[in-house]
Amino acid sequence: MNKKTIRDVAVKGKRVFMRVDFNVPLDRKTNAITDDTRIRAELPTIEYLIKNNARIILSSHLGRPDGKVVNELKLAPVGKRLSELIKRPVKTLDDCIGPRVESAVNELREGEIILLENLRFHSEEEKNDPEFARALSRLGDIVVNDAFGLAHRAHASNVGITSYLPAVAGFLMQKELDMLGKALDNPVRPLLAVVGGAKVTDKIKLLDHIMDKVDVLLVGGGMMSTFLRAQEEGAADTEEEEVKTARRLLDKAKHNGARMVLAVDAVITDNIAENATTKIVPLEKVEEGWKIADIGPRTIEIFSAEIKKCKTAVWNGPMGVFEIPEFSNGTKSIANVMANIEATTIICGGSTGEAVQAFGLADKMNHVSTGGGASLRFLEGEVLPGVAALQDK
Repeated sequence: MNKKTIRDVAVKGKRVFMRVDFNVPLDRKTNAITDDTRIRAELPTIEYLIKNNARIILSSHLGRPDGKVVNELKLAPVGKRLSELIKRPVKTLDDCIGPRVESAVNELREGEIILLENLRFHSEEEKNDPEFARALSRLGDIVVNDAFGLAHRAHASNVGITSYLPAVAGFLMQKELDMLGKALDNPVRPLLAVVGGAKVTDKIKLLDHIMDKVDVLLVGGGMMSTFLRAQEEGAADTEEEEVKTARRLLDKAKHNGARMVLAVDAVITDNIAENATTKIVPLEKVEEGWKIADIGPRTIEIFSAEIKKCKTAVWNGPMGVFEIPEFSNGTKSIANVMANIEATTIICGGSTGEAVQAFGLADKMNHVSTGGGASLRFLEGEVLPGVAALQDK
């Protein structure tokens, strides 16, 4: 990574405006945090700042309040949980800009922490409004961006503020960029990618970009039927756009020397719901009116054998509708294989991360990205605004 990190700057006594991703899931009835993974992911950077006597100002969004104050989306529960984890007080404010906030920040002592209120209570945050960014910049001397999950968005707190203050990466941001960057640009080979999802159009950019880099590409999810049709003779210009796109990607894989391995069977259903009727059929035998809900057992065997031969594996997109037990076997099986191989394993994408968390396998992967959209954009080869705004080394 060619960007400056928190280790490249002096933080002692400085007001450090730290952009974190505390967008945690909450129980709608009790307002309790149901998963504190994102809070825990920020602890190494926060603890480093404490140890090095910085004055710490934490900023985050939570949910989609659309520029209004929503009581259920206030950050007080997050501040309480963070305080429990670091075993020291965290003062939660009732706003993120303004004279009272500036006064509270200026009273901070070295090693103390303030958590600003939800940034998205102000509509200007998501608009990357210059005046809002300037107001945020009055709270700090330096910006530490550790919110990789927001890196694909140009908002005031991660991009606009850098017009007024120097910005560097925190440890989580650094880890994300290093792990994903090495996997694509300098992997231990063979490099294998597992890609799932419902539609080819959702993954065109990703498939196009990684086709130049991978040795083996496994394709599952609902889009596997599109690739099957693209292989059929006669799939010409009269076919719909998705099939033409799939055919182009198959041709590109062949030209680049990447081996694309497609599913051969599927779990199908007449209703995507619990306790629905299911069948396991060869992929070419999917019946009219039935939907593909998971990869089948033969595909699991083929994919598992390929994964066991790789030295680096990147996975984006579940193999089926894993949230429903009847359709979770494919995703769970792939997760189990990846959790038990002698290779670097990287999980990208919100739903794929949720799957390995749900199966209790996240700790067995080398890296589970904290940024769903951000990791997808990275795999697509896009420049992430939140990363571009950081100072170069």
